[in-house]
Order: sequence, then C-alpha cells, then structure tokens
Amino acid sequence: MLLQFRVQSSSPSQSSPDSPPHLCRPEEHSALLDFKNTTKWLKYCPISSDIIQTWNESKDCCLWEGITCDNMKGHVIGLDLSSNCLEANLTTNSSLFRLEKLQSLNLSHNYFHYPNISFGFDRWKSLTYLNLSHTGYMDGSLLFDEIFLLPKLVSLDLSDNYGLFLDNIKFQMLVHNLTELRFLILDSVNMSLVVPSSLLNLASSFEHLSLSSCNLQGNFPSQVFQFPSLQLLDLSYNYYLREITYLDFSSNLLEGQIPDVIGKMHKLTHLSFSNNSFGGEIPASISNLTHLTFLSLSSNELLGRVPSWIIDLSSNNLSGTITPNMLLKLDVEDLDLSNNSLLSLSHNGTAVNYSFPKLQSLRFSSCNIHKFPSFLRKAENLQELDISKNKISSQIHKWEVEGMSLSSLDLSYNFLTGIDLFGFGYLETVDLRSNLLQGSLPILSTTRDFMRGLLVLGNNLTGEIPSSYCNLTSLRVLFLANNSLGGKIPECLGNLSDLSILDLGMNKFHGRIPNSFVNNSFLRTLELNGNQLKGRLPSSLVSCNQLEVLDVGNNNLNDSFPQWLGVLPRLRVLILRSNLFHGAISNSMPTFYFSQLRIIDVSQNDFTGLLPSNHFKNLTTMRDVTGADKAIWEYIVDTNIYYMDSLTIIMKGLEVTLVRIFKSFTTIDFLSNRFHGQILEELGELNSLVLLNLSHNSLTGGIPSSLGKMTILESLDLSSNKLEGRIPEQLTNLTFLSVLKLSHNELALLEK
Repeated sequence: MLLQFRVQSSSPSQSSPDSPPHLCRPEEHSALLDFKNTTKWLKYCPISSDIIQTWNESKDCCLWEGITCDNMKGHVIGLDLSSNCLEANLTTNSSLFRLEKLQSLNLSHNYFHYPNISFGFDRWKSLTYLNLSHTGYMDGSLLFDEIFLLPKLVSLDLSDNYGLFLDNIKFQMLVHNLTELRFLILDSVNMSLVVPSSLLNLASSFEHLSLSSCNLQGNFPSQVFQFPSLQLLDLSYNYYLREITYLDFSSNLLEGQIPDVIGKMHKLTHLSFSNNSFGGEIPASISNLTHLTFLSLSSNELLGRVPSWIIDLSSNNLSGTITPNMLLKLDVEDLDLSNNSLLSLSHNGTAVNYSFPKLQSLRFSSCNIHKFPSFLRKAENLQELDISKNKISSQIHKWEVEGMSLSSLDLSYNFLTGIDLFGFGYLETVDLRSNLLQGSLPILSTTRDFMRGLLVLGNNLTGEIPSSYCNLTSLRVLFLANNSLGGKIPECLGNLSDLSILDLGMNKFHGRIPNSFVNNSFLRTLELNGNQLKGRLPSSLVSCNQLEVLDVGNNNLNDSFPQWLGVLPRLRVLILRSNLFHGAISNSMPTFYFSQLRIIDVSQNDFTGLLPSNHFKNLTTMRDVTGADKAIWEYIVDTNIYYMDSLTIIMKGLEVTLVRIFKSFTTIDFLSNRFHGQILEELGELNSLVLLNLSHNSLTGGIPSSLGKMTILESLDLSSNKLEGRIPEQLTNLTFLSVLKLSHNELALLEK
C-alpha cells in the first residue's frame, strides 16, 4: 500500500563544474584509484559506459564523474556509482573505507561480494546517506551491526538484496541508535520476526518509510499514519495486510487515488479514509471486503456513480440515483451519503413493501432529493433518518410515513408546508427548523414519553403552545424561535425538570415568564428575546445552577437589576436589553458574584447611578482569556442534538446577530441608560474585552488612560456623554480597534 504525499531526493548533489582545481587530497586520490583497480565490469550489462573507467590518474579526483568534494579542504564527501554494473569485494580492507570524510555513498544496482567478517563502517562517522540497494547477497546480522556505527545517518536504503534478514532485536537497535534517520527503505528485506508495533519507536519526524514485500505479519499500528512529517509510506505486499481488521486514515493530508491494494485486506471490518483529498474513482476492489461493517470515505473529492456496497461517502462529488433495490441489497446498518449535491433518490416502485431488515441509520443531508422517501415506511429497524437540506416541498401525509418507528427525524432546511408526526411512532428528536410550516405547532404523541428534542424554529407557525407539551417530561430541547407563536408561555414548562434548552425567542408571547423553575437542575439556556413579555424576572431562576445563557432582551419586563442572579456559578451571558429595567445597580456584592460572566448587555433600559465598580472587579473571565476562538456547542445528552447559542449585539451602530457565541468574545454594553459619574479605572483591567459601549449616558470626567491596556478591544463607544479633557495617548495601543466613537462630548486632542 503506497500513500504518497511528496517525495524529495535525499542524495547530495554532485560536484559543480566550477569547483576549484587540484583540491583532491593525495591519500583519497590513491584510495579511489585502488578501488578502480580492484573493480570489474559485469558482462552483458545494458549500461553503455562505465563511470569508473573515466577516472584519469592525471586529473584531480574532485573533477571525476561521480565524485563530490569539500571545496574548502578537498576531502571526498560524496561518491555515486549507482547503476554502473560494477563487481567488487567490499571487505574490511576495501580502499573505500579510507574515504573517512565521506557523507554520501550510493552503490545501488551493482554487485558486491560481502564477506563473513566485519567491514570498516566505523570509519564513516560523517556518513548521512547510504544506498546499498540491489547490490547482492548480504549477511543481515553482520551488516546491521556495522550500520549501527553510523550515528549521523539520515537516509538508508538496503532494499532488494538477497538473503537480508532483520529480526525484531536488530530493528529495535536500528531505531535506537540511528536517531537522525528520516528515510528508511527496506523493500524485500525479510522482517517476518519484526513486531509491527516496533514501528512506533521511529521518530515522529520520519518522512519516508518503505517496507514493501517484507513478510510483515500481525496487527499494524494505525498510529504510524499520524506521524506529522510522514511524506511517503509503502506497506504493499505484506502478510499482515491480510490480517488487519481496523484501518483508519482519517483527517490527514492524503491525496491521489485510494490504493487498490486495500481490496486485498479481506479481514477488514473498519476502514476510514475520511477528511482527506483523495480523488478519482472509488476502487472496485473494496467490494471484495465482505467482512466490512464500517466504511467512511467522506469529505474527499471522489467522483463517479455510487456502488451498492458503500457505507459512508458523505461530502464528495458523487452523482447518480439511489434506488430502493440498491438499498435493499445493502448488508449494512449505517448509510451516509450526505453532502453530495448531485445525488438523488428514486421513488419508483413505492408500492412494494421494502423491509430493509438491517438498516438502522440513513443520512442523505444536502443531496438532490425532491420528495420524501415513502418507500422507507416499512423499514422496521430504521431508527435515524436525516434528509435535511434538500428540496422536499409541500406536505408529508400520514400514509407516507405510517409504519415507521423512527427515534430521530431531521427534515430541517427544506420547503415543507405541513407534516403529520403521528405516523412516525414514538419519536425522540424531531428537527423541522427552517421550513415553510404553517398553522399550529405539531401535535406529539404523549402516550409514552419518548420525546427528547423538538426543533421547529424558523417557520410560519401560529397559535399557542399546546398544553400537551407539558406531558413531555423527558424533554431536553424545545426550540420554537422565529415563528409567530403567541399566547402565554405555559407555566408547566418550568416544571420540565430535564429541560436544558428553552428557546422561544422572536415570537409574540405575552404575559409573564413562568416562575416554576424551582426543580430545574439542568436548564442551561433560556432564550426569550423579542417577545411581548412583561412583569419581573422569575425568582425561581436562582435554582437553575447550570444556567449559562439568559436572554430576555426586547420585551417589556419591568424590574430592578437582578443582583440575585450573581450566585449562579456558570452564568456567562446576561442579556436584559430594551426592557423597562430601572434603578441603580448596587455596588455591594460578594466577590464571587457573576465571576463567569463574559457578555453583559443592559442597554436601552432606565438604569441610574454610578457604574458598579465591584461588578467589574468580579468579571474574572474578561481578564486574560486564552485558548482558541471556539464556538460554544453543547451536545444535549439523550437527544442526538448539537445546540449552538446565538445572540444579537449592537456593533458599529447596527444590530448584528452572532450565530455563534465564541468563548473569547466578551462584551459590556451599557448603552442608553442614565448612568452618571466617572468611567472607572477598573475597566482597563478587563484586557480581554472585545466590545465596550457606554454611550448615551451622563458620564463625566476624563477618559481613563487605563483603557489603553485593553489590547484586543475592537469596538469602543463613549459617545453622547459629558466627558471632558484630552483623549489619552494610550488609546493608540488599541491596534485591533475598528470602531471608536467619542463624539458629542467635550474632549480635546490626544493627551501627550
């Protein structure tokens, strides 16, 4: 099996024709002539000329063909006599060992007689490149003892020599002694006693490893494929290939075509080439892998039509039509053909009862499907169906799905106008987001409580939340945002003790927020933004110890600042924007209050008084936030749903919806209130703040020079206050700043 990234020549270049004359040292000149005089030229050789015969005694040896010299001291450092049909003895007394400064030696494709006594390799202490491939019969135990004496060796090629044997002990010594080795070619060397796991002892900086036809046996360690510098790997024609059951090449930089030799690994049960750059046709030989239970070729650039034996070919460039008969022939449990935009499903013969006895999971997301595959309604063992991001339109009727026993259904991002969920049996998760659904929320079967997640955001639904939803006692995710739902939020929703995500934002709900969250220990996200809710924040939220995101912006809530929320140990997002919150924010609070807060938005309310200095001191997560800019995703247990928080902020004077909240995104927005007094020096300590908006208040005094410490700040808005004095020169340190608004104050030029 050959996996090639790029191959670079490892042999040194030959001497330049511009090399200074008469540099060759007399003792090395003599050694080379002695080697010439003891060397024969093989008969019946296809080579038309013999380099060694061109060596002229009267010329400087540094000018001879095949010779590379050190131009400073005249030492011979390179000798390349490859493919010259030479025949010679390589004994302890060979004149070659007198070239003690040699760094590169290539004698490949010649014929040498190797004695049963020691060589003189210990004199080549500077040798980095050695190629003895195709040079005759070798005594492996003796040869390797000599090679161990070459500590600077970077490249070694001993391939295709008769009788060469390498056992596990010798291989371990080779790896241990030759720590600089990066290129190793041992094709056709007998390594039947080498344990494949010994390959893990190679340096992780290894670049080129070729072990073709080495009689390797046993289980091959897949960790070798993760060596970060590996450029070429050849493992073809080894017995262990037939024994391998698990092979994973996923998430590398592999390219070219998938090796056809894979089809000879008859015992494979798991094979993955996902997340690479393989192209071309899928090798037909893979169909010989009769024991295969998992195959993933996803996220490559494969072409062609889909054969019937594929398991995971998602994210390629496949085309064609999958028919019910093709699915029927599959002997697999899991089939994933997602993200192939030219791939479609045939609906011919839907009257036939196709049972698909083994199929449990079917994923056709982002393909070219225009109609719900009703022929699956008799797939009695099918549990998961994902046909999201297709072109399915109109309504799905009860007769098209009756008989299904799905646990997970994903029809999101289609053009559905209606669906009857009763026919699907006892669903656990339903994702219908971003369709054209109209009318009321779908009625769910609550005879037995299976429902874990319901997502219908981004539709045209109206009416109220059915009271039957309160019977879904195992519900973990309820995502109804961006519809036109109205009425009051049922008080009983707060009693759903397993609820983790409740997102009802951007609807027309009115009345009060339920005050029934006393027994909820799992609630992580409560999104109620953009409704017509009134009254006070429910005090029962103080019992939700797992709460991380609370967004009640753009409502009519009338309350003082909810200081009591500060006890929540994981609260990181607090959005109170555009309500009727009022009064001063108390500065008297324990030091641990709001310690995890990353985003606080109290803009467009009626808060008064001084800026709360103790609050800012407690915002420890806004200091020195480190790590990757990673979106906060959460896998909701028992739902098979990944949920990602989003929010709307005011940036550059516009409302911007952040579809993803990043862990390193930190903001303070106090826009449009009635705060007075000075801007606090403590704000400058929040050196991981990205957005700071204190505009449209009644702040006085100067701009603190400490704000210059906020080195990753991108937006600073202090406009429409009563600030005075000079603008601090330290603000020029804010090199990431893209928005700076200081207008409508009484400020002067930069302070010097």
